[in-house]
Amino acid sequence: MSTVRIAPSILTADFGRLAEQVRDAEAGGADLFHLDVMDGLFVPPITFGGQVVAAVRAATRQPVEVHMMVAKPAEHFEELSAAGGGRLIFHWEAIGAEDGPEGVNALIQQVRALGCEVGIAINPETPAEAILPVLASLDEVVVMLIRPGWGGQPMMPAHLEKVRTLREHIDGRRLPVMLEVDGGVKAHNALECVTAGADTLVAGSAVYNPGQTPQEAIAELRAALG
Repeated sequence: MSTVRIAPSILTADFGRLAEQVRDAEAGGADLFHLDVMDGLFVPPITFGGQVVAAVRAATRQPVEVHMMVAKPAEHFEELSAAGGGRLIFHWEAIGAEDGPEGVNALIQQVRALGCEVGIAINPETPAEAILPVLASLDEVVVMLIRPGWGGQPMMPAHLEKVRTLREHIDGRRLPVMLEVDGGVKAHNALECVTAGADTLVAGSAVYNPGQTPQEAIAELRAALG
């Protein structure tokens, strides 16, 4: 399990000392940071934009990925890339259902033109098969195990079946695509996610919570993975 990446999401971090919280997670063994940008349209909440992305980028040497829960992803690519987002993740539901693989491929090329890696996230209602036509063009797929928009929700384990499907295709086609799960990941279910095929775990309140330091929380997740 040493190859599993842990990606803290900062939604439940203390923003009053954000840089310190990021550095603490890095010291505890975080492999990358996962930043949820929400626009109030694709999902109801509004979180933050490029300024917070830049602050996290300045606080860590680890990769920073930006999960764009936004209605019009292309309008944000340039800002979030310039702020330090090394991987930009947009939602299939924001473009794929309407424009199909051609529209998605156009967005993928826009992200790559900025020098960034690219990922696609899929909501619980979207089958894994929807993104198979563009799978080989991606660096990462993010399977949402909760309804996007709010942290702290319990994981919906039935959606791990999509992780198994995607793992079969990634391995069968020998694709260098990371497979990330997002939503409700805790120490008690982390191994279940990895067994299903995930190689990257987004952990929000599992890392940033009142009962533990980020270092303690990440150590607990690592211990749960054996």
